Amino acid sequence: MSAATPAVRPLVVLVGPMGAGKTTVGRMLAQAAGVGFRDTDADVETRAGKPVSEIFVDDGEAAFRELERDAVVTALGEHDGVLALGGGAVMTPAIRDALADHRVVFLQVGLADAVKRVGMGTGRPLLLGNVRARVKQLLDERTPVYESVATHVVDTDGRDAADVAALVRELLEEKR
Repeated sequence: MSAATPAVRPLVVLVGPMGAGKTTVGRMLAQAAGVGFRDTDADVETRAGKPVSEIFVDDGEAAFRELERDAVVTALGEHDGVLALGGGAVMTPAIRDALADHRVVFLQVGLADAVKRVGMGTGRPLLLGNVRARVKQLLDERTPVYESVATHVVDTDGRDAADVAALVRELLEEKR
């Protein structure tokens, strides 16, 4: 009987609200570590054949969340690089359960920086209407959940993506 091969696991999983820098920081981390980068929102778009915003409009949020759940669970089992999850992914219990044994970094962002970074919310279906009020509501609802799944929290306020990526690299090196 041969020894079991270890399961493929992401180097790190990035979570946080829109505007936290998950995609930008994730790409920088992946490049520095010499590994691949994967964004589950992009996986959902590829599978659906249309942008997230169109999935919300055409099929509804529930359909999007189902596609997202499948994309995250698949990526957690087959991607060995840096993985970025969509902002609302952690609100799905099955995704929170799937993250339990992974190294998860919550990229925390405050209201003022988040609003600056997302601008008018173009292409972000959950930001229709008053962008600032909606971002505040999402931060209030989701921050405790991000904290509950995170093994590390990195504050991104007032920092550029390169600084945030450097902080995450330091955390990852400390825990090896």
